[in-house]
Formats: sequence, C-alpha cells, structure tokens
Amino acid sequence: MESSAQLVILAGLAIGLVYGAVGLLSGFCLMSSMRGFVAEGDGRLVRTYALAIAAAIAASQFLAGNGVVDLGRSIYLQQSFSAPVLFLGGLLFGYGMVLSNGCGSRALVLLGRGNLRSFVVVIVLAIAAQMTLKGLIAPARVALVQATQATVSANSFPSLLATFGLGEGISRVLASAAIAVALILFAFAHPAFRRSPGQIVAGIVVGLLVAGGWFVTGYLGADDFNPVPVTSLTFIAPIADALQYAMLSTGLTLNFGIATVGGVFAGSLVTALATGRFHLEGYSSPRHMLRSASGAALMGIGGVMAFGCSIGQGLTGVSTLALGSFIAVAGILLGTTVGLRGSLRVQPLAVA
Repeated sequence: MESSAQLVILAGLAIGLVYGAVGLLSGFCLMSSMRGFVAEGDGRLVRTYALAIAAAIAASQFLAGNGVVDLGRSIYLQQSFSAPVLFLGGLLFGYGMVLSNGCGSRALVLLGRGNLRSFVVVIVLAIAAQMTLKGLIAPARVALVQATQATVSANSFPSLLATFGLGEGISRVLASAAIAVALILFAFAHPAFRRSPGQIVAGIVVGLLVAGGWFVTGYLGADDFNPVPVTSLTFIAPIADALQYAMLSTGLTLNFGIATVGGVFAGSLVTALATGRFHLEGYSSPRHMLRSASGAALMGIGGVMAFGCSIGQGLTGVSTLALGSFIAVAGILLGTTVGLRGSLRVQPLAVA
C-alpha cells in the first residue's frame, strides 16, 4: 500500500518535471495560443494545443478501451452536473487568464524562469481556489450547483452514441477517432505549424503526459485498501493544495497533484538555468499588479466552479470525452475571446 502511494507521488513528480521543461521550451499555453490565433494572426501555438488534445484523447481512450484505466471514476464523468456552473466557471477562468496573461500551469512554468509576477498569480490563485473549495465562497458555490444540476443518462460522447444502439466499444472508437482526427487535420493544415517540429513534439508529449497521469493514478495507484483518486494533469485544486501543504504539512499527505505542481516548477527552473533563460522579472506598475492579481482570483474561483482549468478541463477533462468538460471548455474559450477582442477586451498596459 505504502509503496503504491509513493510510486504515484514519484510518477507525478516526473510528469511535472517533463511538463515544466516542455512548457518552458515550447511556450505551451492556451492563453498564448488564443492571443496568437485571435489577436495576432499566428496560429502555430493553437495548433500545438489542438494536437495535444488529440494525443490526450487517443492515448487516454486507448487505455480506457483496453480496461487499463476506469475513467468513469474521475470527477469528469459524473451522471449529475451543473452545466450553467461549469460554463460560468469556464467564462470566469478564461477572462481571468487574459488579465493574468496566462493560466495556472503557465504561471508555474514562468515562476521557474524567474518571473516574480507569476509568484503573485500562484499565491492569489491558490487562496481564491481554496476559498471556493472549502472557504467563504464554498457555500454559495454548493448552493448554485445544487440549484442548477441535472442528472443525465448520457454524460459523454461515447455514451451519447450508445443511445442510438451502438455498442460501448464502437461508440468509444467512433467518438474518439472523430474528434482526434478533426483536431489533427486542423493542426497540420497550417503550413507554419508543419514546419515547426518543436511545436509538434510539444503537442504530442503534453497529450501523452495526460494519458500518463491516468495510467499512474488509475493503474499503478489502484489499491483496494488505499485507493488513489483517478486523475491526471490539472492545476487549480493542486496549486491550492500545494500551498496548504507548504504551510501545514504536518498531518497532511502528499498526493499526485501536489507532486505534479512541484515537478512543473522544478522542471522549468532546471531547464531555465540549463539554457540561460532564467532572469528575474517584476511588475511594471501597481496597476499591473492589481490586474494580474484580479485575474488570478478569477482563475481560482472559476477553475473550481468549472472543475478544472485550461489543462484540467481543456486537456484532461476532454480526454475523457465528458460532455461537461466540453461545456466548461466552451466557457473558457468564450471568456478568453471576450478578453482579447470586443468591448470588454483587456487593454494593453501603458509603458512608463
């Protein structure tokens, strides 16, 4: 039992180390992807993200289809969920991501590179997330979920296809293949992306890390006497848990998420030092700090409401093909787009 839990923690640390290194070298980030795609006309990074989703879906569904991992034990494939809260949470997270100029995972990566703005983002995000999970905001969140949740007979695309009389295996293959192939075609239709081997490798590696997380917690961590929650890469609750563990480690237990958070920071730090990318950065003005902290708070609150972030829902949740995850991602994409374009666009800060 003890060795199984320790193996999960070590594997989480290793997955985080790889993600931190890849994230630093490739600039992997939904915020950067959307800014390039929507505001600047550079579609390479969004193709990297699309390829990562495709790889995550293909590998994760392969594991599930072969009985290696039971994705139904994850938080994403619930029979009862609140679509309005998932969407609203995604909306808040997406807009907060623009205000903070990056998501929680990106903040960890940049912190490893010496970006002190990201330190503020990580701390504020963690506090806001913990308040929404268990603190002052939690009762309002729970009440809103209870008032709006519904129980559905089909909670994923495969189960939706199965209602038309298709078998479980066929439904899984058809749903995962259709979405993954569409994303791959979208990615490689872009000539500049096809000429960017580093971005191609980054997308595939990140997608496989998601499947690796499922394998670690759902297979290596499977233990009837000491079960490990079946999960994979996600950063809102784990960042909150990591801060709490750093302050109150006595009586608390390390888990996959906390280990992953530590691994991402360490992987980025080591890579930055090894490649000469490490340098200290700070805020340009008090207004800059206020905007960044406000975005972090929105990400913490919205990420908890949405059951995940641009990674936790955008990659990990979507890899389960859960309908709720696609609803949350729609909110994240809309919130990000609103922050980048239109009347509510986050204006660039004036340079002093």
